[in-house]
Amino acid sequence: MRDVPVDPGTGLTNFRRYTWWSLIGVTTFFLIFSVRSRIMDTAVPVTVRLAAVAALAVTMAAIGVSVSRRLPRIPVESPGSDPAGPPPVRWLVAGGAGAMVLGAILLALRDYGLWSFGPAMMVSIIATFIPGRRRWLLIAATAAGAAVLGGVTAAVSGQGSVFAAAFPAGLVVFTGWVTLGMLWAWDVAERLNLARRLSAELAVKDERLRFAADLHDIQGHHLQVIALKSELAARLAGADPARAAAEMKEVRRLAADALRDTRAVVQGYRRVTLEEEIGNATRVLAAAGIDARVEFDPPAVPGILPDPGPRLLGLVMREATTNVLRHSRARHAEVGYRITGGLARLTFANDGAPEHPGTERQAAPGTGLRTLAERLEAAGGELTWKRDGDHFVVAASLPVETTGHESANARTAAAATEPEAR
Repeated sequence: MRDVPVDPGTGLTNFRRYTWWSLIGVTTFFLIFSVRSRIMDTAVPVTVRLAAVAALAVTMAAIGVSVSRRLPRIPVESPGSDPAGPPPVRWLVAGGAGAMVLGAILLALRDYGLWSFGPAMMVSIIATFIPGRRRWLLIAATAAGAAVLGGVTAAVSGQGSVFAAAFPAGLVVFTGWVTLGMLWAWDVAERLNLARRLSAELAVKDERLRFAADLHDIQGHHLQVIALKSELAARLAGADPARAAAEMKEVRRLAADALRDTRAVVQGYRRVTLEEEIGNATRVLAAAGIDARVEFDPPAVPGILPDPGPRLLGLVMREATTNVLRHSRARHAEVGYRITGGLARLTFANDGAPEHPGTERQAAPGTGLRTLAERLEAAGGELTWKRDGDHFVVAASLPVETTGHESANARTAAAATEPEAR
C-alpha cells in the first residue's frame, strides 16, 4: 500500500494508513476466526476444508484490493469529483462468490452464528461504491436475506430459528455500519483537505485581485487625466501653442508619476500597517492548515516605529511566512510583536523546521533572510534566525522613537483618566 501524496502537515497519509490497516486487520481476524475451527476440524471432509481455505483466500484478497481502491491515493481535486476510484468489478464479483461459498459451507456445517460475516463484509465493501441511500438499502436487503436463510435452515434442521435468524441479520447491519462509518470518516477527511487547499488557493487569488485593483486604481486615474490633457493640448496646438506646450509638460509629469506609482505597486511598496501585514500572513497560514497565534504587547501605535521600519518588519513577516509554506511541515506558528528596551521586536516561530533546512532561498536581489538582515542592519536593527530541534525562529528588531512612544503612552493614560475627571 503506497502513501497518499498530500500536502505536508495534514496527517492524511497516516489517517489513510490507519483506516486501511484497521479494515483489513479486523476483517482478516474475524474471517479467520469464523472459519478456523471448521478448517482445523478433522471430522470435516478434506475437500470441504480445502474449499473453505480457497474461498477464504479469494475473499480476503478481494477485500484488500477493494479497500485499496476505495481509499484514493491521490487527493480529491474538485468538490464534484468522486473520492473513490472506479470499483474493481472483477474483484468484487470474485470476492462475493468466495464469501457466498464460505458462508454456505459454514451454514451447512450448522454454524448459525458467524456464517454471515464473510457475505456481510463483501456486501459492505460493495456498498461503499454505491452512492446515497442505496447503499443502506443493500445492507438492509442483505440483513433480511441472512435472517430468512439462517432461520429457515435452522428450522428445517429442527433447531431453534430465533438465534439463527437474528444473529446473522444483526451481524450484517453491524458490519455495514462499522465499514461505512470508517470509510465515511475518510471521505470527510479528504473533503476537509480539499477545502484547505482550495482556501489556500483562494487566499493567493485574493492577493492577486488586490494587486490588480491597486494597479487599476493607479493606472486608471493617471491615464484618464493624461487622455484629457492630451486632448486639450491637441485642441490648443493651433490657437495657443504656449498653453498647449504647458499641457504637454503636465502630461509628461503625469506619465512619470504613473510610472513611479506603478513601480511602487509592483515592488510591493503599498502603504499598509504592520498589523495588516501580520494579519495577511496569519490568514495565509491558516488557509494552509497551520494554527497561527499572534500576540501584540502593546498594540502597535502609528508613529512609534519610524519609516522604513514598518515596511522592513512587514517584509520579514512575508519572508518568514513564505519559508514556512515552501520549506517546512509546520502545524503551529507563533507571531509576537512587542516594544521593549527602545526596540520594536518581531518574532516568528514555527514547529516545522525541515531536516535539511534551507533558510536562504536563491531568489532575486532584495529577497531572502540574508538580504533582509543587511537592510535591517542599515536601519540600525538586527535580524537573526536559528533552528532549535524542530522549531525555527526568526527574530527582527528595530529602534523606535522613544519620545513618540512616551507621548503615545501619555495620550493613552490621559484618555483613561478623562472619564474620571468628568
